[in-house]
Amino acid sequence: MLINKLKRTEQNLKNLPFLPLEKEQVEFLFSPAEFKTQIIELIRNAQKRIYVTALYWQKDEAGQEILDEIYRIKQEQPDLDIKILVDWHRGQRNLLGAEKSATNADWYVEQRQTYQLSEDPNMFFGVPINTREVFGVLHIKGFIFDDTVLYSGASINNVYLQQEDKYRYDRYQKITNAALADSMVNFINDYLLDLSAVHPLDVANRPRTKEIRSAIRAYRKNLANHAEYSIEGAVDFSDILSVSPLFGLGASGNELNQIIEDLFLQVQESLVICTPYFNFPRTLQNKIATLLEAGKKIEIIVGDKVANDFYIPPEQPFKMAGALPYLYESNLRHFCEKFQQDIEQGRLTIRLWKDGDNTYHLKGVWVDSHYILLTGNNLNPRAWRLDAENGLLIHDPKQELRDQVEKELNHIRQHTSVLSHYSELEELSQYPEPVQKLLKKFARIKADKLVKMIL
Repeated sequence: MLINKLKRTEQNLKNLPFLPLEKEQVEFLFSPAEFKTQIIELIRNAQKRIYVTALYWQKDEAGQEILDEIYRIKQEQPDLDIKILVDWHRGQRNLLGAEKSATNADWYVEQRQTYQLSEDPNMFFGVPINTREVFGVLHIKGFIFDDTVLYSGASINNVYLQQEDKYRYDRYQKITNAALADSMVNFINDYLLDLSAVHPLDVANRPRTKEIRSAIRAYRKNLANHAEYSIEGAVDFSDILSVSPLFGLGASGNELNQIIEDLFLQVQESLVICTPYFNFPRTLQNKIATLLEAGKKIEIIVGDKVANDFYIPPEQPFKMAGALPYLYESNLRHFCEKFQQDIEQGRLTIRLWKDGDNTYHLKGVWVDSHYILLTGNNLNPRAWRLDAENGLLIHDPKQELRDQVEKELNHIRQHTSVLSHYSELEELSQYPEPVQKLLKKFARIKADKLVKMIL
């Protein structure tokens, strides 16, 4: 039975359409500052197209700086095809806990007027993955400049680009490959930019969500059932360096989820996982247990609760979202208690990332020395069911990228501490009183399970 399952998962991977890569086409970046420098450089050198998909593009100093670069190149090259896709709901609300003020979308309108491009095609589009943000957002990643794909889980704002001292740490890969860039741009134009549900955000006259509710439902259904990356020049699975773009939305028929599960089952020696929010779907928890039973080595690099972007220091006023880092830590403590023996025997390594008041946003999967998954998928129930996600699966059978892979992992491990016992993590009784009250209330009314499903 298990042998059949392994063969099936191996066949799933072999059936993917892969694009051949040269080692020189793949460059790993290691810091938010490098990422920002690359964005600016690639904008300035763009000749034909700039396509961006991100959760949001924030109205702040970094957002303004990058947008100024975009408008500058557009003025120099009016025929440049520029499309920026962000989440419809996120683009039209304020930050959680912030006072109500002008939204990012209002700012896009203002900037368009400032640069007097009102006659030009719209640049910013709001993508509604569901009728309410809590039930699904645009979590598809990728910055495409001509034939270069800059892939990261980062959005555009001050901390993602380390505009000042504080930063939010992510992964950053630059792949220069025309076929991959074409595939990602075609996916955006063929599936994401369905103008029955997707509307410009850089115009003042935008429809209300309730006015397009039925169109949003149809749009989500179409994406979940039909959207996929098409590849010109795909090659069969072989022993060459290659990449396959993946998409997933919804609980069933989700290719990205399926491939992640298949990757877990293909582990021969070791698996490395990065996630900012420790909240694995049950299917991944079960696969981790199976791997540990079989004696495989697993390393999980997760953000410490203080490195969570929802963390609120105890001396500051408490808001409900501030309980989330504690909920994730509670998940991690239970997990570590369950697998304490594996921790002690060296099969399971848990690393907690913490660097001052900076935050951790990394996600990814490394299988043995052969597969590297770049993704914005947080490997949690929300990603498994609600959000629109994508990823790039790199197959590197000859370990041509080994030096860059090792450098990236060592860079990630730099600000981590290894957990030796689950009791090193705080328990409920040690949390600030408002957090204790809220988590106890969640547990009492059985809301904790629901919260874990949607956050």
